[in-house]
This record gives sequence, structure tokens and C-alpha cells, in this order.
Amino acid sequence: MKRIFMVMSLCALLCNVGCKEEKEEKEEETKFLVTNPVRMDTTMTEDYVCQIRSIRHIELRAQERGYLDDIYVDEGDFVKKGQLLFKIMPKLYEAEMQRAKAEADFAEIEYQNTKRLADSNVVAPNELAMAKAKFDKAKAELALTQVHLDFTEIRAPFDGIIDRFHVRQGSLIDEGELLTNLSDNSKMWVYFNVPEAEYLDYKTQVKNNDKQKVNLLMANNKMFEYPGVIETIEADFNNETGNIPFRATFANPDGLLRHGETGSIQLTSPLKGALLIPQKATFEVLDKKYVYVITKDDKIQSREVKIAAELPHIFIISDGLSLDDKILLEGLRLVKENEKIEYKLEKPEHVISHLELYAE
Repeated sequence: MKRIFMVMSLCALLCNVGCKEEKEEKEEETKFLVTNPVRMDTTMTEDYVCQIRSIRHIELRAQERGYLDDIYVDEGDFVKKGQLLFKIMPKLYEAEMQRAKAEADFAEIEYQNTKRLADSNVVAPNELAMAKAKFDKAKAELALTQVHLDFTEIRAPFDGIIDRFHVRQGSLIDEGELLTNLSDNSKMWVYFNVPEAEYLDYKTQVKNNDKQKVNLLMANNKMFEYPGVIETIEADFNNETGNIPFRATFANPDGLLRHGETGSIQLTSPLKGALLIPQKATFEVLDKKYVYVITKDDKIQSREVKIAAELPHIFIISDGLSLDDKILLEGLRLVKENEKIEYKLEKPEHVISHLELYAE
């Protein structure tokens, strides 16, 4: 009987201890993680769709009419300044130059003979002046034919890349006809449109002599290796869109960027004393953002917040919260309005520094 009593007592003790541990574990499990908003300096990155243009992108056109005699390059070739690209059949212009040269030689002989006679007072000075004028006119016509002959050779005005051909060898081309395009890709001009409000913020933050650095996200979602700088802002806003064009310049030493590409400009601006909360602490109802705030009596209350900007895992709050507010960080779907909870307060600095972990 005594042994039975001892066994029963032991069972009761074990049961009591087990229930107590289970209760403590349950209480521990129902504690929610809570934090505060934090105010700190940060940066905000805005993305703008952009168009990439060569610093020099020109049309190469024929300056004389004739048959395209030869093409010395291929589409996509890199050419040097002064390199011969196209040649229009020069026979007619060569003949005109030879005729003009003969006339210039004849006029020179006439002028020299008249000069000797004028020096001997055989002819009047007026005759010498007329011979000189005739000689000058012949030289001018010779120079003009040389210009026309030079126009039959189309040379590269600068180093660049040849675009596709609009004509083929043997084609009869007219004066002014488009042959191809030439792009100087040593530097690239990147254009992007900025809304009026963001333009005003930019001008407020950046001094006139400063050049804001920007990054270029290419179409393959990779960042371009070399940063650019904003160099110019156009004069007028577009009344239909409310935007104003900015132009950034990027060095392109590897020739990766080409005229006509697209991408996104990433413009980073500093934010002083921004009020930050984790994105994880918010939920959405009818396109509005809310958080759960812990009241003084430890009850849950939803509150709308205004989002000024979005960063990775972070919202910048413009209205709805203060530094003293306690907000629910985890378990938002496990609580109800005005429900009393037990919680553990986590320092906001620690939460911000481990946001990637909390976001998982």
C-alpha cells in the first residue's frame, strides 16, 4: 500500500511538472515580436527608363551624283578619322579638273607675258590687271574642280562604327543620298525624363557646380561598369507629361554600349532623418498600408500609414507613426483587432540590421 502511494505521488508530480512546462512553452510561443520605428539618415534610389545615344551619331551622304564605284569597309567596322569609306566614279570630275588645269596654265602664261610687256611699258597697266584677274579666275575654277573630285571620296570625319549600308556598289546615287551612319561610341549620352516634383528635389539637394553621379542598369539587368554624371537638364518641361529631360554622360571605353539601346538610370539621393519601418510590419487593405500598433494596455490596433518611399525591405514613413509607437513585426495574421497580446520588444536598430533574415 505504501509502495502504491509512492508511485501515485510520483505520477502526480511528473504530471504537474509536465503540465507546467507545457504551459510555459505555450506562453513562450504566444509572445509576439514587436519593434519601434527608427529615424536615421539613408539614401533613396529612383529608377528612370532611359535612351542611350552616341555622343556623335551622324549621317554620311553623297556630295556628288554618280555611280558608287567602290565600298572599302563593311557594316559594323570600326573606322579611323580620315579613312576612305566610299568612292563615287570620278572620271567626269577628273576630266573637268584636267580642263580647268589647262585653262589655268594658259592664263598663267598670258599673265606672265603681259607682265613682261607692262614692265617694259609696252602695254597699259589695265591690261596687266585684266590678265591677272583672268589668271585668278582660272585658278579658282581649278580649285573648285578639285573640291568636286574630292567629294567623290567619302572619308570618316571621326573615329567610329559604321552602321548598315543604304546603298550597294554599282548603285547610281544622287547628290545628298544617304549612304550609312557613323557612331562615335567613346562616350554615350543617356537621356531620361524626371517628373517636376523630383526635379525640384534634385535642384534643392544638388549645387549648381556639382555633378550628380548616376548608375546605368542595362537591359540584361546587369549594372554598367562605369558610373556616369548628370551634365545637362533641358530648358522646358513637357506640358503633356509634366517631365523634363535630363542627360547623363557615360564613358564607354570597352564599346559595350551602342546607339539606340535602352536601360534604366539609377539616381541616388540622400534622405536626412527619415522615419523607417520594416516592410514586413505592414499589410494592405484596399490599396492602403496599415500597421498593427500596440496600445498602452497591450492591445492590438490597426493604423494607416503613409509611405513616402520604398527601399529594399524598408518603408520610409511620411505620416501615421512616431518614434514611441510599438508596431507588430511578426504574426500579423495571427492577431485580431483589440486583442491583448504578450510581446517581446526588439530594438529597431537590431531589426533594421537583420531585415533580410526577418524577411525570409
